[in-house]
Amino acid sequence: MKPEEKELLLKDLCARLPYGVKFATKYSHFKDTHELLVINKHSTIVETFKMLWWDIEDVKPYLRPMSSMTEEEEKEYNLLANRCMCTTVGFIHLEAEPLLDWLNKKMFDFRGLIPKDLALSTEIYDPYKD
Repeated sequence: MKPEEKELLLKDLCARLPYGVKFATKYSHFKDTHELLVINKHSTIVETFKMLWWDIEDVKPYLRPMSSMTEEEEKEYNLLANRCMCTTVGFIHLEAEPLLDWLNKKMFDFRGLIPKDLALSTEIYDPYKD
């Protein structure tokens, strides 16, 4: 994993900690598995009653492609985006934090980790529906 990919993945995962992001490990053959890890708000990775520590390069989070956004979610997203934007003299100022929080909570891959093979798509297996 390149240093810039590692930085991108860590940045993305840090924002998802409060929402219980789920992973597969490289030891479970990624796309063939339904074995999950959940990283919690205490910054520990927990697997069914066992505490395990993994290198960031050993895990891939399950994320939703932006294309999987439903019509209802798209309306909610657009409403929130409109609320986050305010016009001031001469320029537009965007308060993006609530919008980014919403995307993180819904586990959308807005940073493009899936095409970079840094995350797994929930279109193959969606652990958040269980």
